[in-house]
Amino acid sequence: MKKGIHPEYAVTKVTCASCGNEFELGSTSKDLRVDTCSNCHPFYTGKQRFAQAQGRIEKFNKKFGLK
Repeated sequence: MKKGIHPEYAVTKVTCASCGNEFELGSTSKDLRVDTCSNCHPFYTGKQRFAQAQGRIEKFNKKFGLK
């Protein structure tokens, strides 16, 4: 690597805006704020909701008189 052309790579504190979780990560930025992290994201926590699709199907059937 050439010297003087690459940014400094250091340990950075990452803060989640949703749950307030903090963890350390290697990055070229000083401090990072993320919207969701693996601690609060529905895919990782297993709290996904599939009821929305079911409600839309019932609404469609009710609107067009289908049984």
